[in-house]
Amino acid sequence: MPLTELNLAAYSRIVILTGAGISVASGIRPFRGPNGVWNEISADQLNAEAGQNNPGFIWQTLGAMRKVVASAAPNAAHQALADLEQNLTPSQQFTLITQNIDGLHQRAGSQNVVELHGSLLETRCSNSACDAPVFADQATHADQMPQCSVCHAHQLPNVVLFEEPIPLDASWQSKKALRDCDLFLAIGTSGTVQPAASFVRSADYVGAHTILINLEAPSEPNPYFHEVIVGAAEEILPTLLK
Repeated sequence: MPLTELNLAAYSRIVILTGAGISVASGIRPFRGPNGVWNEISADQLNAEAGQNNPGFIWQTLGAMRKVVASAAPNAAHQALADLEQNLTPSQQFTLITQNIDGLHQRAGSQNVVELHGSLLETRCSNSACDAPVFADQATHADQMPQCSVCHAHQLPNVVLFEEPIPLDASWQSKKALRDCDLFLAIGTSGTVQPAASFVRSADYVGAHTILINLEAPSEPNPYFHEVIVGAAEEILPTLLK
């Protein structure tokens, strides 16, 4: 599809899903792939049990990542999505669902962002029964693990660890947006693993036009994506979303 042919005015309920691939140009490593974080760390080192029993390793790993994320800047793909949202008419709805934890969409200016996996630039209490609020935090806590001022349990980066559920609010907002969308774009994600796989099925089911934009083509065709654009998001989106 020529990159000038997406007529955004024809759509009134736009849903975007972004994955790690959109932030690579900002200097943030993806979790999967040849240079992925999971090549060095196993999932069970960053799961819910580790969050309770080995929080020091969580901070050692995610604290270092937090430093990189805090100094990163949005790239042209993030900016193109922010500009798209700002330029829509009042009758058009826009929801940006991200699997990323880097906060770059918000820094680019995106407003209606649903963070499926939380934010690395926030800190939360590890005690699920505690009502201490989540707060913005860019400190790496390399020298001393932070403690909750309310219940004195240790604190953790506000991200969804393995075996933890997606926050109810994020899940509800995503399902609500997908329920009646008419345009669905998956960007920087393979579209083959959850939640991307179920999201595109939902969008296709309600009759939305679905497009996958990723650096690599899917290893197997996905019938739920009507179009696939292969390339770097930071190069494609500024033209596609004009």
